[in-house]
Formats: sequence, structure tokens, C-alpha cells
Amino acid sequence: MKVTIGCDHGAYELKEEMVKYLTAKGIECEDVGTYSKDSVHYPVYAKAVCESVQQKKCDYGILLCSTGIGMSMAANKYKGIRAALCGDTYSAKFTRLHNNANVLCIGALVTGTGLAKEIADIFLSTEFEGGRHQTRVDMVMEIEKL
Repeated sequence: MKVTIGCDHGAYELKEEMVKYLTAKGIECEDVGTYSKDSVHYPVYAKAVCESVQQKKCDYGILLCSTGIGMSMAANKYKGIRAALCGDTYSAKFTRLHNNANVLCIGALVTGTGLAKEIADIFLSTEFEGGRHQTRVDMVMEIEKL
């Protein structure tokens, strides 16, 4: 499995921890930055991760910022991206099961490192159920054509 991960300055430390954690689990991580705590603009990193997902250079994307809100808003502007802001394991599980989310967003200042790792584990290991949920995902994706 390959994941593309990006963050802004508010989540730099969590990103570093997540890359180490996921790599140790055998998950290939493409780190698209940021690479320090210097102030940056989060849409730059949302773009890099979403384009990687769109171009199928990875299986999933992970975006981190202080709250996760800005990243999730930016990510969901990209065609074919279904980004979910998750602060708990239940949401991480069901956004994969029912929504087939392909980008996980986490807020570094509102979600502890241990919980962020659990959320990522569940998100990355849960398969989409399909069936009636596929119809709903298709309906959501039709909105992109408006």
C-alpha cells in the first residue's frame, strides 16, 4: 500500500510521527511536505496530495493541519476526491465502509498522536462495502458535474 501524506506548519510534528509509524508498518509513504514549522499555505499541500490520489500514484491520501477543517475543505474541491475529517475511530471506519473516502484528514491540535495513529490504521485497513453505498457515492460524485 502507498499513501501520500501532506501537512501545513500546524501539523508538521504529527506528520513526522505518522510517516515514521506508517513506514514501520510497511506502508510506503510519499511525504509531500511541509518540511518544517515555518508558516505555509495549506492549500498547496492539499493540492499535492489530491493530485497524487487523482493520478493513482498512491492508494490513499492523508492531510494534516491544526484542525483538519481547512485541509478537508480544500481537498473536497478536487474531482474524484472524497476527503473525510476524522477525529475518532468510528468515523474513520464508516467513512471507508459507506463513503469510500480516499483522503483522510486529521487535526493535529485536536487529535492526539496515539489516536491519530489508530484512526489511520482503521481508515487504511477498512474496505468499502459497495452495494447500496456505491449508489450513494455515485450520487455524491454526480454533484461534481453541476
